[in-house]
Amino acid sequence: MPPSSCAVIESYKIMGQGRITRLGVWGLILWHFLARNKVTAIDHEGFCSTTTFAYRDALGKAILFFEGQRSGKLPESQRVKWRGNSALSDGKPENVNLIGGYYDAGDNVKFGWPMAYSVSLLSWAAVEYQREISSVNQLGYLRGAIRWGTDFILRAHTSPTTLYTQVGDGNADHQCWERPEDMDTPRTLSRITSDSPGSEAAAESAAALASASIVFKKVDSIYSSRLLNHSKSLFEFADKHRGSYQASCPFYCSYSGYQDELLWAAAWLYKASEDNKYLDYVLSNQGWSQVVSEFSWDNKFAGAQMLLAKEFFGGNKQLSQFKIHVESFVCALMPGSRSVRIETTPGGLLYIRDSSNLQYVTSATMLLFLYSKTLNTAHINGLQCGSAHFSASQISAFAKSQVDYILGKNPMKMSYMAGFGSKFPLQIHHRGASIPSIGAHPAKVSCNDGYSSYYHSSNPNPNVHVGAIVGGPDSNDQFKDLRTDYSHAEPTTYMNAAFVGSVAPLLAQSEQEYLHFFQTNRQNY
Repeated sequence: MPPSSCAVIESYKIMGQGRITRLGVWGLILWHFLARNKVTAIDHEGFCSTTTFAYRDALGKAILFFEGQRSGKLPESQRVKWRGNSALSDGKPENVNLIGGYYDAGDNVKFGWPMAYSVSLLSWAAVEYQREISSVNQLGYLRGAIRWGTDFILRAHTSPTTLYTQVGDGNADHQCWERPEDMDTPRTLSRITSDSPGSEAAAESAAALASASIVFKKVDSIYSSRLLNHSKSLFEFADKHRGSYQASCPFYCSYSGYQDELLWAAAWLYKASEDNKYLDYVLSNQGWSQVVSEFSWDNKFAGAQMLLAKEFFGGNKQLSQFKIHVESFVCALMPGSRSVRIETTPGGLLYIRDSSNLQYVTSATMLLFLYSKTLNTAHINGLQCGSAHFSASQISAFAKSQVDYILGKNPMKMSYMAGFGSKFPLQIHHRGASIPSIGAHPAKVSCNDGYSSYYHSSNPNPNVHVGAIVGGPDSNDQFKDLRTDYSHAEPTTYMNAAFVGSVAPLLAQSEQEYLHFFQTNRQNY
């Protein structure tokens, strides 16, 4: 089966980076291949996408999405031009600087807890797949996305026992359909303190800063040290002043408690600092760990288990409980497993729950790739799930099928990433994307005007939020492209963050396939 034109184009780019020097010969091969097959596969904004999927472009778009979610004063390097400066007075009522950070989803609220989770996932991807992401020139953009989040977390951590966790009133915001540039809803502030704790939010912020400190350790050691110091302080705050975080209810309520975040943060702090006191912490509290069926903004057990299972395979056999638990999670995901299984749709998509199901798919897929990589590194031949046995390659193949489904290999024959492929959601549930930009429409769009003129409009969004992954199809693989259907049409930062960690491992595989094609077909030209 011949590769797509994008595969050829990407191989040619690889050659241009010096890996193959005979550019004249290879350029002719490229030209003849394109001419012979009469292929064109350049989509919106010049990115490639075909039925064989351009993972490089999917990664670039997934990272680009975060620039469309930015709050605050935008840098000159801003690539998403429909997004303007916004929320430039955040924190002012309490004389703190809470400018920046990310809008959570399709609304204009900054929820600190899921924002920190998004940063943790982005950092994990950067740590595990640095070479792959760097090879396609996306590492700088990824670091920029991480730093936009960590800078905000640092500003929000105003004292050892004070962390601002939300900017904006969720209820008031959801009564309006406004661009953030026009926003006149209350920018209410929420914070946690020793007297009003929220261990989930504090520990997740600690995890985000610890993981990010690894990302920046070799490129900005001073910033990395600052991140790690704040992480240690936040972890101490979360652990010593225990209390469940409920300030963001009904939008982000804690159902799993705070033990998962404490283990998750401690695991990252151990990885970042190599301080055995954090290893001792997880060992003394391993009784908290439990078998789970999701990895999400609320439940971090599977993520912590994956981090610690890697340490087990690296030689620390005291961590066997975490290995056992994450393997139960992997077994539940794999088709054909004799274990209690998580359901899939008829088209093969993991299906955890109806509302924003792709958030669970992307996070599970990220963990499947990480587990497969860990098996390969440890030279383990696979995983036994009851009577079924899965090799590392089978696990990664199933993970790949989830990425491919999201990018278009599904019964609807559409991509669930805006701006990727020839068919993708046109009415994503997103205020900024659904209303013309300030540049195109300078006049203020009020709360009610936004609803009447744009929210209920049957027209496509005027701004394609390139890279935004929506909630996805229903249990029967069906998707209605309706802006009003927030459960299926709304993007979130953590959905995209997990996708970055899901598509990055496919970059090396794609590169090897493309180069193999040229080597085996050169005699035909």
